[in-house]
Amino acid sequence: MKKVFTAESVELAKEMAAKEFDAAVEDIEFTVLREPKKSLFGKVKEDAEVEASYEASKAKLAAAYIKNVFEKMGCENVSIEITELDNGASLEISGDGVEQSIGKRGEVLDSLQYLASLVCNRIDREYYRISTDCNGFRERRKAQLEGLARKIANTVKRTGKSSSLEPMNPYERRIIHSVITDIDGVSSHSKGEEPYRRVIITSTDKRPHRGGYNKRGPRKEKMGKGYDIVSSFEKEYKKPKPEDSLGSGLYTKIDI
Repeated sequence: MKKVFTAESVELAKEMAAKEFDAAVEDIEFTVLREPKKSLFGKVKEDAEVEASYEASKAKLAAAYIKNVFEKMGCENVSIEITELDNGASLEISGDGVEQSIGKRGEVLDSLQYLASLVCNRIDREYYRISTDCNGFRERRKAQLEGLARKIANTVKRTGKSSSLEPMNPYERRIIHSVITDIDGVSSHSKGEEPYRRVIITSTDKRPHRGGYNKRGPRKEKMGKGYDIVSSFEKEYKKPKPEDSLGSGLYTKIDI
């Protein structure tokens, strides 16, 4: 990345470059194209001209992109802490108003993670993984999903009925599958196409349902005039599903 900066002095031009590239002056390579020219009375007649060359790492490119987006959204004092990983980097974002801007279910955070990955991987064909977080949002989300998986698994074990969760991205589906793997009596699998693919939790204890079906629906047995006894299957069917009372805050759709 190269760019020419002009200022009243070479030092000021270098500072402008450091701010533009979001990098330290010592990390930038400078070529002075023109020294400032002063008049007889000491006033600057012609500014200094400096060419700045900076090769940012993929992590820094991704961080700069995300920071720029948040600042354009009106967030102030945005900072991004970069943690280098074996095949990528983790970016922890903080700043005024940032947490309120990532989306109720983290949709904005996930979209920025995807876009930042595209930006930094344009340099070469070697894939570099970018993961984003904001004030510990990912860990809180993970804990919510683990609690949800256990709660629905218990209901499936008790009723023998399969339960379908709302669409989730691969990362969140893996969290659900991981929890279900450790619970006896239930299993899980994914169904559907992205972005509507969802986890189905199923009982491994195949208990036969009492009652039956006819073409019009569950069988009802009459017992005397004015009395209907609804089959146990229909009673179970009409019960509110566990996820009906969980609230929208526990579900989301996230790309990785």
